[in-house]
Formats: sequence, structure tokens, C-alpha cells
Amino acid sequence: METRARAALLAAGLLAGCTHTRQLADIGFQPPEGSYRLIVMRPDVSVGLLTAGGVVELREEWATAARGNILRAIEAQQAGRGGTVTIAATRDVTGSTPAAVADLDRLHQAVGTAIRVHKYAGMTLPTKRDRFDWTLGDDAVRFGRATGYDYALFLHAEDSFASSGRVAVQALGVLGCVVGFCVLPHGGRQAAFASLVDLRTGRIVWFNALASGVGDIRDPPGADRMIARLLDRMKPGRTVKTAAR
Repeated sequence: METRARAALLAAGLLAGCTHTRQLADIGFQPPEGSYRLIVMRPDVSVGLLTAGGVVELREEWATAARGNILRAIEAQQAGRGGTVTIAATRDVTGSTPAAVADLDRLHQAVGTAIRVHKYAGMTLPTKRDRFDWTLGDDAVRFGRATGYDYALFLHAEDSFASSGRVAVQALGVLGCVVGFCVLPHGGRQAAFASLVDLRTGRIVWFNALASGVGDIRDPPGADRMIARLLDRMKPGRTVKTAAR
């Protein structure tokens, strides 16, 4: 029984969750300095309620509040970075057409998801095994030429919160560990990734992904913590770090 009790305590700890981030960069990436021009694209944000059956029911009002908090957090975070930064709360203020920006957003979502699958989830592509080599191609270059920006920062964020029914299912899972049948359904989860795109080449030169079992981006402090973890310090690429040594 003592062993089972320990398992139950461990299960409860796992349900509490923790936060992980991991940065990747182009081999020669140097964090922007000087008089660069950066546009922060409208963040792609979804927030929902995790039901007892494990389905996330999206809540648009939660997503709207979270997006506003994230935009404010990014604005405050970028204020100390230098350069000229434009925060695009809507697609209309980017300097390009809304249709072109929507296409670029969809392209980034597809490429960013591919990076998460192939560089973070263990499904490594043979041609990209030992290097970070991803691009948004000509669409990003055309956007840069049309708007005059040097870089674009994209951000995708998801957050979910366990319903009372899901909490009850989790409690049953912990109880099962005590009696010898341990099944641990997960609770709400937070995930995000950010990409820095060089608009002169179209390449994604820096990427960071976050996974967490805690946090609430519907509140300003929660959004502040997410942005700090994602964007606080951009690590340079391998050749830059080697030269610095």
C-alpha cells in the first residue's frame, strides 16, 4: 500500500504540470541589433474548456482576452530590445493586403506545426536531422519588399482549462493508482511557439516552443510569463556561439 500511495503522490505531481521551452536557430543566426525594422504579426490564439471526455471546446471570448494580453506583453517585452517595432493587432496595419497577410499566416502555421512535429516530437526528417533549415519562401520575401520590414515575428498559442467533470476524471485516475490501476488523463495544457522570419530571405532563423501544464493567458500575468519564457533571450546560431568562445 505504501508503494501505491507513493505512486498516487507522483501522479498528483504530474497532474500539476511543469513548463519546458527549447530554442532552435539557423546555423549563422545573430539576434537582431541596431536599426532593424520588426513587425510582430497578429498572434494566432485559441483557448478552450477541456471536457470530461477530453475534447477542447473553444471559447472565442477567452481567446480575444488572451490575444490582447499577449499583444501587450510583447509590446512591453520588445520595448527594451531596440530597433523599430510595429505590433500588428490586426491584419490591416501590416502595410500589406489582408489577403496576403492571411496567406502568410496560414503558411507560417503549417511550417511551424511541421517544425514542432519533426524537431520536437521525435519524427525527424533525414534531410534536416542535424540542421535547422525552414523557410516561408517567396511569400515572406514579397511581404518584406512591400512593407519595408527586415523581420517578422509570428506567435501561435493554445491554452485549455479542465472542466469540473475533467477534474473528477483526473481524481479517479489518481485514486486508481492507490488501488493498483493507474491511468492518468491529462488536464488543461498550454502550448505555444514563436518564429522569427528574415524577410530578406524568407527563412525562419529562430524558433522557440513552449509546453506547460500550468498558466493562464486569459490573465495579464499569465500572458507575461508565457512571453518571457518564449522571447526573453534569443540564443544565436551554432557558428555564432562557436566564434564567441
